[in-house]
Amino acid sequence: MSSGSLLIAGSIASDHLMTFGGRFEDSLVVEQLHNISVSFLVNDLEIRRGGVAPNMCFGLGRLGLRPVLVGAAGEDFADYRSWLERHHVDCHSVHISTTKHTARFVCTTDSTMAQFASFYPGAMSEARQIELQPIVQRVGEPDYVLIGADDPEAMRRHTHECRQRAYPFISDCSQQLAFSDGELIRDLIDGAAILFSNEYESHMIEQKTGWSAEEILSRVGTQVVTLGAQGARITRAGEPVIEVPAAKDVTAVEPTGVGDAFRAGFLAGLSWELGLERAAQVGCVLAAYVVETVGTQEYTFSHAQFVARVEDSYGPEAAADVAAHL
Repeated sequence: MSSGSLLIAGSIASDHLMTFGGRFEDSLVVEQLHNISVSFLVNDLEIRRGGVAPNMCFGLGRLGLRPVLVGAAGEDFADYRSWLERHHVDCHSVHISTTKHTARFVCTTDSTMAQFASFYPGAMSEARQIELQPIVQRVGEPDYVLIGADDPEAMRRHTHECRQRAYPFISDCSQQLAFSDGELIRDLIDGAAILFSNEYESHMIEQKTGWSAEEILSRVGTQVVTLGAQGARITRAGEPVIEVPAAKDVTAVEPTGVGDAFRAGFLAGLSWELGLERAAQVGCVLAAYVVETVGTQEYTFSHAQFVARVEDSYGPEAAADVAAHL
């Protein structure tokens, strides 16, 4: 079993979700939008833990690993920290801002699914102050440093440091792809051990970088593309494509955080040295738990239940391989 550490760098945030029983449009006067000042009495408030890095760390912790969370939060992070630490996440290297709150997504949805939303990046902008070397000195050489969606300058700094210090890194730009130019995207993925994206993002990477699919494969060790209900596809230069179907009997409820869960399961499989196909199967099963739950860190299972679900989807040999590590 691998003894290296897993550093998971990315956004740390919370989602504040409210529901308005009426219709926004009934309160809007088109001719007076330049003077808009409205208030809506909402029915409920849900506060959900989020951010790509804690979502992945939570999944890794559920599978018995102890990932290291790398990101920036505010002094309001205390409750979130204790939640993550109870689920085996190392939070000692989280940068705490003295002036800004933890990043926050605030959204109100009306009865027609129309939304008013705001995103406050807050402390996330201070993630660019984080250096990886002191973290590695504390926890040991990393198997991988995953660089997820975060403050763009933080993503760039972490990537450059990984190249400089020869830390194997995983590029996972996800939500930042839409806001990044080709130069930044090329910088963030060139030399990655693994490149993660969904199918749409893989085409966006090609379009924005100007690199063909073949050229991307020449610059990264392994490309992993998630395909939603169709599972995942793994490609490497000069190697056969590996296609892994999604887990069986999934009752989809809410898709937020599913990609983060897949990544967590995939990394767990790699840490257990199970190979790429098996790692993707573990990722697909963990993703199934998230899509069946509202909230990105609300799912639960026993290790026996997880193994049984691996067996249902991928057979007894896969289950035995995973059971040996749970």
